[in-house]
Amino acid sequence: MLTLKQIRYFVAAAETEKVSAAATSLGISQSAVTVAIKELEAQLGISLIRRRVGGIELTQDGHKFLHHARNIEANIVDAMNSMTNKEAQTTGSIRLGVTYTGVGYYLLPNLARFRRAYPNVVFNLIEMERSELEEALHGGGIDLALVIVSNLSRRHNLRYRMLMRSPRTLWLSSGHRLNRLSKISLQDLRDETYVQFASDEAPVAARGYLKVKPKVVLSTSSMEAVRGIVATGEAVTILAHLVYRPWSLDGGRVESRALADKLPSLDLGLAWTPGKTLSEAERKFIDYLQKEGSNASV
Repeated sequence: MLTLKQIRYFVAAAETEKVSAAATSLGISQSAVTVAIKELEAQLGISLIRRRVGGIELTQDGHKFLHHARNIEANIVDAMNSMTNKEAQTTGSIRLGVTYTGVGYYLLPNLARFRRAYPNVVFNLIEMERSELEEALHGGGIDLALVIVSNLSRRHNLRYRMLMRSPRTLWLSSGHRLNRLSKISLQDLRDETYVQFASDEAPVAARGYLKVKPKVVLSTSSMEAVRGIVATGEAVTILAHLVYRPWSLDGGRVESRALADKLPSLDLGLAWTPGKTLSEAERKFIDYLQKEGSNASV
């Protein structure tokens, strides 16, 4: 039978990518972490981690199980909160505008946890482009908008609360020649073909931080297409770690490497109109997501 201890130890090791660091954060011995993960692997019948120089990395099954393990931990915390937190009786409705990146890679698991803690808050989710969200906020069509805050225009002078920052990294295939370099800079990409993710104004952001004009072979709004072409070695890209996944749909490996150059992070936040008085439900939701963001590893 799986235990919460095994889950907790595995999540700590996965997030730190080092058994020693996980043990230190948990206040236990390295052997306790190792034994717990081995027991977990034996009970599941799969390999979750593999050793590498300087630490560990997750296998494909390990990445899949990490998602479930985090949900198990969150469900336990939510259950405890729901039994002790009188504020769970908060009621209200929120019309929440979202963009592709925010809803697909950040919002849904956080929203599910919030709704378990505050079951009487009702949400209506509306996906739009950033410019449409700003107009909807200004016109009263939505209450809050989850947006990449660096994309916000100044026209409506919107207020926002920062939720999380995700560093941008280089994505490339495991066998790519650049993986042999100890450090990779933007200049090293000058002869590389590039796949450009097209949603959420990503091309506009890329023009701001790329020092070389990439040889774009594909511009697509499909994240799976981006991962697929990167995994084959036909192109590289730079995207936020928030949307990084190590495997393409056909099982190809995608590596994420930090660049020597300083790149702006992708910053997600909740925006609303100036002068708006936030409802209790809206305040609780903003505070909850901000707290979740401060604990996240992205």
